[in-house]
Amino acid sequence: MVGFTKSLAIELGPERIRVNAILPGLVAGDRIRRVIEAKAQAKGISFAEQEAELLRAVSLRCYVTPQDITNMALYLCSPFGAAISGQALAVDGDMQSLI
Repeated sequence: MVGFTKSLAIELGPERIRVNAILPGLVAGDRIRRVIEAKAQAKGISFAEQEAELLRAVSLRCYVTPQDITNMALYLCSPFGAAISGQALAVDGDMQSLI
């Protein structure tokens, strides 16, 4: 995805079209809850233990929200992001790995 983003940015840049990738981390919501529940069940541990294990891989020890991702998209579309193209921007609380 990152390579594709870079390629599109190079190809479309002369037309003043900016291309960026937003890389979300653990997004709060039903999907991640189901993933944590399934992992916890497979390991025979509690939801809280599995959640803590996942969040240990995130420097800020938090989920990101859909609003966090929206905020990045709005920033990139605003005049403040006018010179940003070809970038992979992590909105993930500094996730170090997927466990």
